[in-house]
Amino acid sequence: MRYIKIYKPYDVLCQFRDDSGRATLADYVNVPGVYPAGRLDRDSEGLLLLTDDGATAHRLTDPRFSHAKTYWAQVEGIATDSALESLTRGIVLNDGLTRPAEAERIDEPEGLAPRSIPIRFRKNVPTSWIKLTIREGRNRQVRRMTAAVGLPTLRLVRVAIGPIVLGDLAPGAWREIDREAINRALGT
Repeated sequence: MRYIKIYKPYDVLCQFRDDSGRATLADYVNVPGVYPAGRLDRDSEGLLLLTDDGATAHRLTDPRFSHAKTYWAQVEGIATDSALESLTRGIVLNDGLTRPAEAERIDEPEGLAPRSIPIRFRKNVPTSWIKLTIREGRNRQVRRMTAAVGLPTLRLVRVAIGPIVLGDLAPGAWREIDREAINRALGT
C-alpha cells in the first residue's frame, strides 16, 4: 500500500483528470493507482493524502471517525473573541449545527508560500488569521463557518489531518509517508 502527502496548490482540482483542461493532481503526482483520501476545494490549498488503500481512505474520511483536520484561515476582518467562541460552540449552517471546533487567533504563518493568485486587498478592510480544527468534513465547511460569524475566508490552508502535518512541503511537492504515520492518524 502507498500513502502520500501532498501540498495541493491553490487552483488545482482534487482529482487526476479534467476534461476542461484545468490543473489537476496529475500535474504534480505520477504514481499510478493512488487517489485522494478526502477533498480540498479548488480555491483551498494544503495537506491532502493520496493512497491506493481504500479501507484506510474510508476511515480517514468517514465523519463517524471524527478525525481532526486543522486549517489556517486568513479572514476578512478582525477575529474577535466572540466570533472565536461561536466557532468553538458550533455554528448553525443550512445543513445543520456543526460539531464544536477549536478556534484561535494566530499571527500570519511564517514561511507560508505566496499564493499563485494574490488575495484580494482592500485598503480599508483589515484581515486576520485563525487556526481552526474541525472533526467533520462538510462541503466548504470552514468557509461557511467563518462567513457565519462575519469573517469571510480569503485564503484557506489545511495544515494537518490528525498527527500528519503539512510541514515544510512547498505547493505541489509531495512525499511518501509510512504505515505507522497512517496508523497514528487512524488512532490504531
